[in-house]
Amino acid sequence: MAAKGKWAQGIKPRHFCWVMEDKLALCERPGGYGANHRRVRRQEEIIWVREQGFSPVVSLIPASHNLHNYDEMSVNWRHRPFPATEDLPRYMAEVYPELQQLLAKGHKVLYHLDELGDRIIGLMAGYLVWAGLVPEPPRAIFLLEHITSRQIGPPGRDIVATAGKLRAAQFKASQEAKAQTDGASAAQAGIASGAQDDA
Repeated sequence: MAAKGKWAQGIKPRHFCWVMEDKLALCERPGGYGANHRRVRRQEEIIWVREQGFSPVVSLIPASHNLHNYDEMSVNWRHRPFPATEDLPRYMAEVYPELQQLLAKGHKVLYHLDELGDRIIGLMAGYLVWAGLVPEPPRAIFLLEHITSRQIGPPGRDIVATAGKLRAAQFKASQEAKAQTDGASAAQAGIASGAQDDA
């Protein structure tokens, strides 16, 4: 019975780690990748993901042919294939707000690529920068390196730098919008004051 109970809880995916405790996590592809992929292991790891309450699991893998495994295990999933380098800014501008909304609604989110490497670690470090949780890119990089016990190379650091630029552009746009709103309010106030003077 004990063995059956343990199997029912599943097995934690390889290289699983929390980015934000009980909210946002990363791992290697359930079941492993390449020659190391095992169907039984995949099933057990997806069971663990389900039992931990992750919803959704976000797959960043280009291929979609294994996503039906989540359906079979009643796990909510989303497919957000990691793009080519030149498409990263657009991709991040879509993925980050989506993640922010999921977390704001109390979802427990798990991201995975084939392996835990520069791309997915950089993407998550970039999210911390973009969301203002850890605004300084070097600090966000250090934090994710500590969390994952892996060093982020140039590709991952470039992703974090791009996130910093997106955050700066977003801040600039919000400031410009605020200035326009303030200017319009001041103009309306001036018109109202002039009308009173005329009266």
